[in-house]
Amino acid sequence: AGLLGTLEEMRDDRLALIITGIQARARGILSRIEFQKIVERRDALLVIQWNVRAFMGVKNWPWMKLYFKIKPLLRSAEAEKEMANMKEEFLKLKEAYAKSEARRKELEEKMVSLLQEKNDLQLQGLIKNKIQLEAKVKEMTERLEDEEEMNAELTAKKRKLEDECSELKKDIDDLELTLAKVEKEKHATENKVKNLTEEMAALDEIIAKLTKEKKALQEAHQQTLDDLQSEEDKVNTLTKAKAKLEQQVDDGSLEQEKKLRMDLERAKRKLEGDLKLTQESVMDLENDKQQLEERIKNSRIEDEQAMAAQLQKKLKELQARIEELEEELEAERAARAKVEKQRADLSRELEEISERLEEAGGATAAQIEMNKKREAEFQKLRRDLEEATLQHEATAATLRKKHADSVADLGEQIDNLQRVKQKLEKEKSELRLELDDVVSNMEQLVKAK
Repeated sequence: AGLLGTLEEMRDDRLALIITGIQARARGILSRIEFQKIVERRDALLVIQWNVRAFMGVKNWPWMKLYFKIKPLLRSAEAEKEMANMKEEFLKLKEAYAKSEARRKELEEKMVSLLQEKNDLQLQGLIKNKIQLEAKVKEMTERLEDEEEMNAELTAKKRKLEDECSELKKDIDDLELTLAKVEKEKHATENKVKNLTEEMAALDEIIAKLTKEKKALQEAHQQTLDDLQSEEDKVNTLTKAKAKLEQQVDDGSLEQEKKLRMDLERAKRKLEGDLKLTQESVMDLENDKQQLEERIKNSRIEDEQAMAAQLQKKLKELQARIEELEEELEAERAARAKVEKQRADLSRELEEISERLEEAGGATAAQIEMNKKREAEFQKLRRDLEEATLQHEATAATLRKKHADSVADLGEQIDNLQRVKQKLEKEKSELRLELDDVVSNMEQLVKAK
């Protein structure tokens, strides 16, 4: 309020000074104008007074009285002279008017001739324009026919794409059924896979245990062979001793034979126990063989499960591709409908213009301009249709490429699955050979015992 109030007061004071100065200047100007008028009235009054005094001094003079009498007569002579001049001017004007009338008629005749020539030229130009417009209409009709052919081709392509979409949808339905079946089998085999994993871990432990037992059996077999060789040596020795003792002492031979029989019985029982253990090991190996075959069989289920997952992924990709294809088809359908509508409007306008030309026998400059405008619009629509066609062809090519890429990917995935399957079959064969080798070794051990 302090600084602003001071500024407001200064502004008011300055405005008051300016307005006061303007008012004083205006009053001064008005006073000078009024003073000038007073001075002029005073001078005029002095001149009038001087003229009146001069007239009053000469009005009684004889020659002035004569002048007052002759002055009206001079005005009549001047009037006659002016009348003669006016008649002369009238004759001149009448002659000039006649000339102007003749000139006007001549100009009117020329104007009529020029108008006729102008109309003839305009008629010729309009006829020429009509011929050109008819040619353009014919050209536009041909273009419309070409556009209709292109439209028919686009319709055929659209139907082909729709058929491809239908086939893809059918394939997707089949894949969905297969996927549902695989999912059902997947849920049924998940527990088996879990149990198989546990059994495989247990089988690994059993194989390790059997390996240790095999090594122990081999050592025991070697020890048994050594014992058998020792026992055979003992038997041979005892047989020789028996023959010798039979000749020497009959009573002593009976006791030695009894002792030998007891030793042989112990060795026999030991060998029977080893044989039983070996047979149990062979049975365990047979069970392991069956479990291994079951595991190899279930590996196929895992392959099918992986294939089902890949098929599910591919199914989702195909569904996304079909949705994208449907969106592009819908956009292409809308663009084509718009172009069809604009083309129909343009054709109708061209027909109306042709009818007007036939009825009127010509066209004005505005109509020609309108035709040019319509021609430009038609060219624009034609370019739009060509762009839409090119875009549609590009879209179709892209879709075909995507479809081919998808088929190639599926083929590659199938090849990968085949390679994995062959690898699993090879591993299965190798495991079976290893199992057969183990069983054969165990059988040889049993036979050897």
